[in-house]
Amino acid sequence: MNLLLLLPAGLAALAALLMPLLIHLARRSEHRPTDFAALRWLRAMPRPRHRVRLDEWPLLLLRLLLLAALALLLAEPALRERQDSRPRIAVSPGVDLAAARALPHADDAQWLWLAPGFAPINTDTADRSPATLGTAQPVGSLLRELDARLPAGAALRVIVPAQWGALDAQRIQLARAVQWQVLPGHSPLAAPTPPAPLHLQVVTDDTAMPALRYLRAVQAAWALPDRLPVVTPAAAQPPRWAPGTVVVWLSPSAPPDSVIAWAAAGGQLVLQAQAPVPAALAALLQAAPETDGEPLLEAAALGRGRVLRWTAPLQPQQLPALLDADFPARLRTAVQPPPTPHAAPAQTQQPQRGAAIRLNLPPQSLAPWLVGLVLLLFALERWLATAPRRNAAA
Repeated sequence: MNLLLLLPAGLAALAALLMPLLIHLARRSEHRPTDFAALRWLRAMPRPRHRVRLDEWPLLLLRLLLLAALALLLAEPALRERQDSRPRIAVSPGVDLAAARALPHADDAQWLWLAPGFAPINTDTADRSPATLGTAQPVGSLLRELDARLPAGAALRVIVPAQWGALDAQRIQLARAVQWQVLPGHSPLAAPTPPAPLHLQVVTDDTAMPALRYLRAVQAAWALPDRLPVVTPAAAQPPRWAPGTVVVWLSPSAPPDSVIAWAAAGGQLVLQAQAPVPAALAALLQAAPETDGEPLLEAAALGRGRVLRWTAPLQPQQLPALLDADFPARLRTAVQPPPTPHAAPAQTQQPQRGAAIRLNLPPQSLAPWLVGLVLLLFALERWLATAPRRNAAA
C-alpha cells in the first residue's frame, strides 16, 4: 500500500501548531522574588540563566497532536494499492496444473486461475480440481478484466486447454501482448439449456386475410401440434401464452401495453412491416440472423425478449421469399437463432492487441480513521484541561 495525499495544500494548517505553544508560553507560571530584611546580609549570587519552561506539557502535547491530526484530515490522506509488476501466469480450468508448472517460467511469476476472483495458485489451491473452478462467465470477459487490472508493465502468460470456453461473441482484444500456450484438455462447461419449444400465435382483425395461409404452412412445416391459433386483439391474453410462443401481430392497431410487457419479460413479438414502434426501439432494429438471402425480419432487444418486424408485407409480390421452400426454415432461424458455440479450439482464440483499458480503482480513504483519532484526542484534551488537580493548582 502507498500513502498519498489527495489535497496536500491542507498541510498548510500545520502552521496552527504555533498557537498552543504561544498560549502555554504566555500562561506559564512565573516565580517573582520577594524582598525581605534578611536579604541584605546575604552576598549577591550570580543570576541563573533564564530557561524557557513549559507547564502542563502533557496537555500541550495533546493539543499539538490534535491540531496535527486536523491538518492531516484536511489533506485527505488515502492508501493506494502498490503496483505489482511481477509477471502473471493465468491458468484456465481444464489444464493439468502439473503440466503447466513443468513449462519454463520466471521464478517470481505469480500464478492464478483464470476464473472469477482470479484466485492465486498456491499450496491451498494446487490440489484443487480445475473442474471446481469452472464458470459460466465467458473466458474472454475474464481475460479482459484481468488485463485491465494488471499494471501496464506486467507480462501476461495464459495457459489454456485445447478445447476452450465458454466463449462470447466478441474477439478478444487486450492492451498487452500475451504469451499464449495451449495444453491438452478441455474447459469444464455445463450443458447448454435447450430452448423452449416454439409455438405460433397470430393476432389479427381479419381472420380470412391471405397472409394466414403462409403462416399455416409454417405451422405445418414446424410440425407444431394443433391448428394455428388466431385471435382478435380484444381476445389476446398474454398470460396464457406458453414460453417459446412467437406472437405474429397482424392487426393494424398497435399492441397494448400488456403485450409489450409480455415481450419485455422474454417473449417474441412480430409486427407488420412499417408498423410504428417507439423511436428508441426503431433505432435498434437490425436484420435478424438467418440463412443467405434478403432478410425476412428485423429485430431489436426489448428487456429479456425481442420485438421483430417484417421487412415487407406478407404478400408474394412484395416478399417473394414466402413462396420459397425454405421459408419456414429461414423464419425459424430468425426467431430461434442457433446457440453460440460454447467452446472452440484454443489456437483460434489467441487474443489480439487492442486499445488499453484500465480499471481506475479509487484509493482507500483514511478519513474515517482520522475522524476517530481527532475525537479521541479532543476528549483527552478536554479531560486534562478540566481535571480537578489542574483547577486546584490554578
